[in-house]
Amino acid sequence: MADIKIPLKDVAAQYRALKAEIDPALQDFLGAGQYVLGPAVEKFEREVAAYLGVGHAVGVGSGTDALLIALRVLGVGEGDDVITTPFTFVASADVIARLGARPVFVDVDAATLNLDPARVAEMATAETAAVLPVHLYGLPADVPAIAAVAPGVPILEDAAQAMGAELGGRKVGCLASAAAFSFFPTKNLGAFGDGGLIATDDEELAARARRLRVHGAAKKNYPQEIGYKSRLDGLQAAILSIKLKHLDAWAARLRDLAGRYRDRLGAVPGVTLLAEPEGRSPAYHQFTIRAERRDELKRFLGERGIAAAVYYPTTVHLTPAFAYLGYREGSFPEAERAAAEVLSLPLWPEMADGQVDEVCAAIAAFYA
Repeated sequence: MADIKIPLKDVAAQYRALKAEIDPALQDFLGAGQYVLGPAVEKFEREVAAYLGVGHAVGVGSGTDALLIALRVLGVGEGDDVITTPFTFVASADVIARLGARPVFVDVDAATLNLDPARVAEMATAETAAVLPVHLYGLPADVPAIAAVAPGVPILEDAAQAMGAELGGRKVGCLASAAAFSFFPTKNLGAFGDGGLIATDDEELAARARRLRVHGAAKKNYPQEIGYKSRLDGLQAAILSIKLKHLDAWAARLRDLAGRYRDRLGAVPGVTLLAEPEGRSPAYHQFTIRAERRDELKRFLGERGIAAAVYYPTTVHLTPAFAYLGYREGSFPEAERAAAEVLSLPLWPEMADGQVDEVCAAIAAFYA
């Protein structure tokens, strides 16, 4: 493997660009002395709720905690079924199992790799307590179609990869009963550590989520139910408030870079581009292709100093942790085929056009 000259992401580039804004804000925060929850978190929650177009935003410790707490406030518990995708990061299924519920996987749409509404319709039953679609790679899942085939069933958007994406002119995060976001450093809105957020229009759901993040207590030392220790750090909130102002500009730049990739790779033999249905504006957390001889291509790029990654090399239903569900190889052929073919290419807002061209030229050379 050669030294990497084009990384998958350059997360420090945003700090370098925003240093003059971030450094004074951090000094002010550190001097104020209120480091857990407090004004910085409350300010960010108001700002992100307004950005998303929802009534309430609740900051928590991670994107995984956001999924867990949101599912719980939606009523998911022991013995329930929750429909979700087998082709995603394991956290989406993990939180279902941690609540004592059962992940019910359905296959993905071959063109977008998002949850297939037609297959959701086949699996929805009276025991279905929720549907958890993932906006994979930042492309919005078809939440309205899922809602139409599962009427009355709560839907939780797993929007961990999709802050800034839009569906039908509406921001991802305001499309369903609730949404969960991640602020892991590599995400489109990334903190300098971990963090997450629950978005909802339901005041009661938001109030319960606020209790659950502090051990189930509405007031100190008086828990109403068993909860969690899951709070968004004020330090991270202060950074995220600054970054949020730039998010739409970054999203626009990512779409430009993705368009450049699509223009240059669309005719390359061996490469298949994922579909972008009309009315969906992706956030492009990743730019992902389907590639013949994927692993060979990844090695070829690495030898030329170009990073690439596989998200995700194994479908969740085939991992040892979820063997108890009884699924086997062949249960979800579209998801399994995707796991063997997908490759995510370098992409971040400060990436230069010429770097995209270099990646595309290397891919074309491999298949030539």
